[in-house]
Amino acid sequence: MESEMLQSPLLGLGEEDESDLTDWNLPLAFMKKRHCEKIEGSKSLAQSWRMKDRMKTVSVALVLCLNVGVDPPDVVKTTPCARLECWIDPLSMGPQKALETIGANLQKQYENWQPRARYKQSLDPTVDEVKKLCTSLRRNAKEERVLFHYNGHGVPRPTVNGEIWVFNKNYTQYIPLSIYDLQTWMGSPSIFVYDCSNAGLIVKSFKQFALQREQELEVAAINPNHPLAQMPLPPSMKNCIQLAACEANELLPMIPDLPADLFTSCLTTPIKIALRWFCMQKSVRLVPGVTLDLIEKIPGRLNDRRTPLGELNWIFTAITDTIAWNVLPRDLFQKLFRQDLLVASLFRNFLLAERIMRSYNCTPVSSPRLPPTYMHAMWQAWDLAVDICLSQLPTIIEEGTAFRHSPFFAEQLTAFQVWLTMGVENRNPPEQLPIVLQVLLSQVHRLRALDLLGRFLDLGPWAVSLALSVGIFPYVLKLLQSSARELRPLLVFIWAKILAVDSELVVALSHLVVQYESNFCTVALQFMEEEKNYPLPSPAATEGGSLTPVRDGPCTPRLRSVSSYGNIRAVTTARNLNKSLQNLSLNEEPGSSVAFSPGNLSTSSSASSTLGSPENEEYILSFETIDKMRRVSSYSSLNSLIGVSFNSVYTQIWRVLLHLAADPYPDVSDLAMKVLNSIAYKATVNARPQRILDTSSLTQSAPASPTNKGMHIHQVGGSPPTTSTSSSSLTNDVTKQPVSRDITSVRPANVGNMGVQYTPHSHQFPRTRKMFDKGPEQTTDDADDTVGHKSFISASVQTGFCDWSAKYFAQPVMKIPEEHDLESQIRKEREWRFLRNARVRKQAQKIIQKGISRLDDQIFLNRNPGVPSVVKFHPFTPCIAVADKDSICFWDWEKGEKLDYFHNGNPRYTRITAMEYLNGQDCSLLLTATDDGAIRVWKNFADLEKNPEMVTAWQGLSDMLPTTRGAGMVVDWEQETGLLMTSGDVRIIRIWDTDREMKVQDIPTGADSCVTSLSCDSHRSLIVAGLGDGSIRVFDRRMALSECRVMTYREHTAWVVKAYLQKHPEGNIMSVSVNGDVRFFDPRMPESMKVLQIVKGLTALDIHPQANLFACGSMNQFTAIYNGNGELINNIKYYDGFMGQRVGAISCLAFHPHWPHLAVGSNDYYISVYSVEKRIR
Repeated sequence: MESEMLQSPLLGLGEEDESDLTDWNLPLAFMKKRHCEKIEGSKSLAQSWRMKDRMKTVSVALVLCLNVGVDPPDVVKTTPCARLECWIDPLSMGPQKALETIGANLQKQYENWQPRARYKQSLDPTVDEVKKLCTSLRRNAKEERVLFHYNGHGVPRPTVNGEIWVFNKNYTQYIPLSIYDLQTWMGSPSIFVYDCSNAGLIVKSFKQFALQREQELEVAAINPNHPLAQMPLPPSMKNCIQLAACEANELLPMIPDLPADLFTSCLTTPIKIALRWFCMQKSVRLVPGVTLDLIEKIPGRLNDRRTPLGELNWIFTAITDTIAWNVLPRDLFQKLFRQDLLVASLFRNFLLAERIMRSYNCTPVSSPRLPPTYMHAMWQAWDLAVDICLSQLPTIIEEGTAFRHSPFFAEQLTAFQVWLTMGVENRNPPEQLPIVLQVLLSQVHRLRALDLLGRFLDLGPWAVSLALSVGIFPYVLKLLQSSARELRPLLVFIWAKILAVDSELVVALSHLVVQYESNFCTVALQFMEEEKNYPLPSPAATEGGSLTPVRDGPCTPRLRSVSSYGNIRAVTTARNLNKSLQNLSLNEEPGSSVAFSPGNLSTSSSASSTLGSPENEEYILSFETIDKMRRVSSYSSLNSLIGVSFNSVYTQIWRVLLHLAADPYPDVSDLAMKVLNSIAYKATVNARPQRILDTSSLTQSAPASPTNKGMHIHQVGGSPPTTSTSSSSLTNDVTKQPVSRDITSVRPANVGNMGVQYTPHSHQFPRTRKMFDKGPEQTTDDADDTVGHKSFISASVQTGFCDWSAKYFAQPVMKIPEEHDLESQIRKEREWRFLRNARVRKQAQKIIQKGISRLDDQIFLNRNPGVPSVVKFHPFTPCIAVADKDSICFWDWEKGEKLDYFHNGNPRYTRITAMEYLNGQDCSLLLTATDDGAIRVWKNFADLEKNPEMVTAWQGLSDMLPTTRGAGMVVDWEQETGLLMTSGDVRIIRIWDTDREMKVQDIPTGADSCVTSLSCDSHRSLIVAGLGDGSIRVFDRRMALSECRVMTYREHTAWVVKAYLQKHPEGNIMSVSVNGDVRFFDPRMPESMKVLQIVKGLTALDIHPQANLFACGSMNQFTAIYNGNGELINNIKYYDGFMGQRVGAISCLAFHPHWPHLAVGSNDYYISVYSVEKRIR
């Protein structure tokens, strides 16, 4: 039901408008994203998730100043008092053994977080011992991070002067250790942990000393005589991290049930202290049977997520990560939680220390300072998870019941799902995102987590950036190795989203194969030779700046520029989209004789060749040169030179490039021209002779026909172009300074004596060679040549298509498309257009039903910028398109205004011969066809706010020779199927599928004359073609090519002006020839049903698809309108108005698809529109 609503939004219309609902079902041509958008990638967001300065803590210094059994003088301890250090009671054993045991335990606790670090203990040390320890660790760590852990429970509190305390050798005195010295020994980067009272003082002193160091360095930089100026620069302390147990004015808690090193316990054994602290809270009374002794018996290991202890550790990691990600600034989160594994663990545990120690009026301090996190709502989720785990503990230990896993992750995924489903557009990021990452580690929830993660990434690039900043990358990278098939579709989607946003993850591999390049150069030379003997197929061949072959002798053809031997510059006008890329010319010096041949590139000692120079951004091959090469028909004469046969892949690709260079779409032709000219440059300038071979060692095939070409390539001397001015340029070119480069000319060997020959570089490759073998080294005599070569091929051939395609994945693809959203603006605009269409059809039908007695009321008249050659009404708007030879003008026939005028982009020797409106019922496009076989599609025409823009263009028909006497190119468009029928001065009817953008059928006409008119009917799959020999041929495109011509009528004896197939099941064929005989055919019958005779000398004719009318234009300067019975309704000979002048010779005319309007174009540049009498309208 919902799909029916989407397809039928006009339910409020009356019954007479129900048929117009078919507008919604008509397919749209060339309206996909690639046609409507500019082909370029999205502006990539700056990605900060990838840590460029990723670090590792490689060394740890454990400095314990406990002096077991002796309390420091400035600390008054309570009775009872906290005594445990690293969960060891120091009074339970001898002082020295206790100290060693505590040191060993502390090292084990750190090793749980960083097992690969280098640990060094310093127990009750002296200043020298600390210095030795720190300097050795820094020396071994080099640029990596070093951790300094200080426990000062057995020494006095830090001083305001920035000192901590250690011992003398005899333990009879407390010796101060300056933080300034400690900074010097530790260097940077480092992390410091201070577990002592008034630890905040150390943090403050550390910052003051760091600032003092920077000031000293600034002074030393200004004053060269300063003592520091002669010393190596000390490292900056900005990258140092500090964790302190309390503020500068606070003492450590002394609760007997807690360890004395509570801060160290939170940082190194977070789960143990968290459970102990939880049991000490009042809320534990809700969980009967749980005691401090019982929590010591929780089964499992921290690194096994299937056990109770491991699951709690997993949940704790997820919660602390989530709190940090939601509270901390993004850059600080990256630095502290993603840069270093040990630092990340310590800071996660620091969040717990803040929560626990604040409950005892003690505030841990960090540098960089963190926002308060002890009241975050996620701690309640942690308490719940601990509560659920501890509630099972008595039965698990006493009765051995199975452990029930926590619902924490499933509930957090549900919360994340609610955020995705119920949230609005501009909202805060989901706080559960880090938890989703942790869930990827669980096989139970992995599939659901990936699904939700994919939905989140689909929200846009901002969502991908957030996920990357959390740390998604290593998780999804690891999952690529998973063998679970159900994960693959989700992983493909997620990776597509990531790669679309962060393109740096894509590693592009490229291989440069020298042999391929050399073979392309050979093919290029072959085609360039064939081109010289092929005339240009247009009058443009004799215009200034074109190239003609001039032969000095039987063996030495040469190319000479007709106008002053000048280079032909690219010609660009304001409306011209096709660049005339022309400049292949050979400058002739006095007394020189130049031979330009692929078989024998020879020159005398004074000859020189002018070729395009990369510095001047000019081309070696001109547009006409490439066009001629494209049309070369004597392919059999292409020799199998140096082993590259005509059917080789190189020849085929070269031919494709030639066709692409003549492509009507400018971007395609420009790219192909760059490639062709790069190859041509290498072939003609840098094809240096490499070594001498006897001809017997070369494998060569004889030419297909006798030629005067030599059998091998010789290097032609060359120099860059001299200053010249294009004779065909429409603007004044700026004169450029010539750039000289001498290339040593090589005198050719005697062709008759083939004993010694030069061979190009490609001959050095063995016949059996591995695909990516680089081949022999190529030596070059001239270093300048190499520079020129590299500079020319360095012109980048780039396309934005890949980036544009990737942009699709960066955009949301799961939400309802805007065109399907019933409340969207696009949907409302379409509804308005379809209502307009229904109104036009209805009103036009009413006028036609009244009957048409005359059609001579001139409702529009204006002078067109060019002689009208094709005219076309828009089916639903008051807009008419008028084409002249190479431009299109749009008029509003209701207001009498010119809406737009632009150049079609076709070459100067071609003309527009057909136009069609595509998607006329919706977002209209204009299709133009020219007599060289090119098809162009335009949008934004007749738009006051936008300029016309080419949507696409392609070569609809190949091998068409532009001529002024042929039919050119004729087309017919089927909106219902999206098929375009094309024909003209060819012997086939080619059918294009615009949806798939490919040719689907070539129907042979079976005639030796051109096709002058096409008409098709999608319901019957019939195509009717009128031909230049007077025949009418009917084709059924459903049948095989050999059988598809189902009927041929030969009753006309002259050129068929129009053949029209009526668009209903019983529709007949109506055809008219230039002799004025009108014939009606039933496609099922072999002969005509009715024949009418009208005026002779017809130049144009059209048939109204709705009304029973047809109109013809004559070279005798009048238009005649007839009804279906052949009765003359009226003639139009004069323009309306005072002193109305005689109508010019009719060049084109067309009926409106619905209204009884007739547009007439004449050779006097005027375009006029006629309608029925005003009282009827």
